[in-house]
Parts: sequence; structure tokens; C-alpha cells
Amino acid sequence: MTHPLGVSRPELVVTDLPTPEEVFKVPRLGPRELFQFAVGPSLIALGISIGSGEWLLGPLSVGQYGFVGVGWVILISALLQTFYNVECARYVVATGEVPVVGWGRVPPGWRLWVPLSVFVVIFAFIAGGWAASAGQGVYALVHGTVAPAGAEEPRLWAIALLVVVFLITAGARRISRALELANWLLVGSILVILLVLCLFVVPWSVWWEGVRGFFTPAAPPAGITATQLGGLAGFTALASGLNWYVMGHYRDKGYGMGYRAGYISGMRGERREILASGVTFPDDELNRGLWHRWYRLLLTDMWGVFFVGAMLGMLLPTILMSQAVAMTGERPTRASVPTFVASALGQEYGPFLFYVALVLGVLILFSTQLGIFEAMVRVTTDAAHATSPRLRALVEGDPRRFYYPFMIALLVVISIIIHLSLPVALVEWSANMSNLGALLYPFLLIYLNSRLPRPARPRPWHYVILVLNFLFFGFFFVNFIADFLGDPLVTF
Repeated sequence: MTHPLGVSRPELVVTDLPTPEEVFKVPRLGPRELFQFAVGPSLIALGISIGSGEWLLGPLSVGQYGFVGVGWVILISALLQTFYNVECARYVVATGEVPVVGWGRVPPGWRLWVPLSVFVVIFAFIAGGWAASAGQGVYALVHGTVAPAGAEEPRLWAIALLVVVFLITAGARRISRALELANWLLVGSILVILLVLCLFVVPWSVWWEGVRGFFTPAAPPAGITATQLGGLAGFTALASGLNWYVMGHYRDKGYGMGYRAGYISGMRGERREILASGVTFPDDELNRGLWHRWYRLLLTDMWGVFFVGAMLGMLLPTILMSQAVAMTGERPTRASVPTFVASALGQEYGPFLFYVALVLGVLILFSTQLGIFEAMVRVTTDAAHATSPRLRALVEGDPRRFYYPFMIALLVVISIIIHLSLPVALVEWSANMSNLGALLYPFLLIYLNSRLPRPARPRPWHYVILVLNFLFFGFFFVNFIADFLGDPLVTF
């Protein structure tokens, strides 16, 4: 049996969904097993999320303009992005195909959408601003002072951090699992350190201002640019219209039909093939029940872990920045924001908190670069493997033979690019480029999800929210392009 879906790609083979117990190899999936085995892709997404938006763009905007008029953009962006994540992951869980491959089923076919999607992801994220910003933090840790403008050493530390990402993936048996474990450590450490720091140095009045800012509808503050506000919207939570580039981890985790499709193993793992085309399930009573179980796990992973973590990840750094501004009487700039909080805490409380804040910033930005760097390689590998029989024959069905050489090539390119601009300017560019995806992919997703087996199809109001993603993030992208070319359509 097969299930037709879209154009230019083979029909989906039909077979039964696995049970969660079969996938995670437990007799019963209770609360303990849920967090031990089932939660994971949201942590990889959260590791990317708590990064440039939370440590750079959010604090930069709040530090310069305050919470009111900025906070509501953060909240709306996080809500829309989490919903969009769920809809992207719905397709993965129902078909075992990652989104970059699924786009190839949308008319006119894969020859347009697959290469274009790979290009958009790499174009948006190849700037390497996260590694460059983390390199500034490492420099300050080593030398005890902020790097002078234009210094070369922070860039060398940034390149070293990219090499660390390569080593983490190379040493893994199963790459997604290695990223999950790394993010359990990184995200857990980040949130705990942030919480302790904020409880120690931030007055309750500032906490209240931060929370109130999320729920206070107001015009953006005067003076904020279209690029700055669009970057904040794009990189709150994850990457607005391009969030799909991370959702492929649900396949590698084994969610739903992903269990039938395979995964990318590390150098230390067993040789593992990935199906060139997806699989799906029949519309019968057994599989309807299994689908609802998998969908509930997906909602738990995304809303219970990703959304809550993303909101905490934005609240805590922004109130810490607000307090740093109050302590110093200065405002952060693009050049100073990666180490601004550390410098302020060092002046007020001494060198210990200076180094704590530096370590925190490095962890935050490294967790983001870890996920983004690997995801660019993963998306390209999945796209090439699914669409090129010649490549599959060349690598003998082992995607690692493409994955690791391409990662090395990408590392070299990023190492060159990070010498070209300020780290925060690179991140703002990436954030606004991610908004470009909102003009395209919600509609591609509507096409695909409306053709899934009936139990997996979204309800009509889900399509409405996908259109809201298009309107919200698309507005910021169009305004950014107008600003880049001359004058923005809307000024604040």
C-alpha cells in the first residue's frame, strides 16, 4: 500500500505506527520515562533558542529602549513559533520525512523547493555571529578584560568553538542523542545560573517590569529600527519562518514514522541508512490511537519544554540587562552587548561575578552555534541524500560520508565570514533572513499537512495560525528589506 502526497517524489509507503514503548524500549512510558527518553528534540531547539535573541538582541533592545513596546513582540513571536514548530514536526512524525525533503512534494516540485530551501538556511545562518560573540567571551575569560575593537584573537577562539562542535558530532554514536545530552547540560546550566544571578542582583520591581512588558500592548519605542525589531522578532524562541530546519530531529529521535525512516549516526555509531522517501500509516482504529499518543508527546515536548524554556530564556537575560543598565548608567551597543552584563557585574560586585557572567554568555552562544552549525550540515545532507540517487550510490547509502566532509567545508567558510563584520550585526542579519522563511513555508506546510492521513491532519484553525505567522514575521522582513534598501515602510 502507498499514500500519494504531492508531486515529484515517490508515494509514501504505508505501514503501522510503532508504539512509544517500542521506540524508547521501555515497558511503560510514565513521567520518569517521558523525561528520560522521550523529551529531546525540544532541548536541541531550546539550546539554539537561548542564544542570540536571548543574550544579544533581546537584551540589546531592552537595554536601549526598555520593556514596554518590546516585550509583546517577544511573547507573540514565541507563541507563533511554538505553534509553527508543532505543525512542522507534525509532518515529520506522520511521514518520517524531514521538512527539507517534504518541501519537494509541493508543486512545482523538488527541483525548485529543495535547493532553494537549502540555500535559504545556509544563507541565513552561515554568518557565524554566535561563535564570533562567544569568542569575545572566551577572550575576556582568558585575559580578564574585554577584547579591543577589531582584535583577531576572539575570532580564533570562535573558530576553535566550531571545531568543538565537529568533535562532539564526530565522537557520537547517534548525533541527535549527543546533541540532546549536550543540551541537557548546557540548557540546564544556563537556566540555573541565570536564575541564581537574577535572584541575587535584580530587584523585584525589575522582575515585574519584565513580566509586565510581555503583556502590555504598546507601539514600539521611538528610535528602534526596523532591522533591530525584526531581528528581535525573528530570533525570539528560534528562527521564525525557518524553524523547520531543526524539526528533523524528531525523525532521528524515532517519533512516530521517524522510527521507520532511520537516522544519521556518528562516526562511532553503526552504519545506518536513511530511507530516500517517507512512510506513513493507515487510517484505522489502531493507528488513530497511536497517532494521538505520539501527538500528545509532541505537544508535551514543544509546549511544556520549548515554550516555557524559551520564555524563561528571554525574561532572565533581559531583566539582568535592565539591571546592568541601571547600575552603570550606560546603554549597550552592538559592539559591547556580548560582554556588557559581565562588565557591569564586575564593576559592581567584583571579579567573581564578572567571570560567572562571561561563562554564562559563552555557554549560551555556544549552545546556539552548536545547534545551528550541525543543523546546516544536517539539512544539506538530508536534501542531497533524498534527491540524488547518484550521491546515494557514491556514499553507498551511508550519509556520514557526505555529512562530515561537508561540515569541514562549512567550518572553513564560516571561519572566513566571521572576519567580515561585528558579531551582533551578523546575528541581526541572520535573524531578519529567518523572517524571509515566513513568507513561504507556512503555505508549503498547509499544502503538505492537509494531505496527510486523516487522523494526522490539522484542524482548520491551525491553518489560520500559520497564516498569522506569515503576516507577523513577513511584515518584519518586508520592513527590514525596505530599511536595508533605503527607508523602512514603517518607522517607530
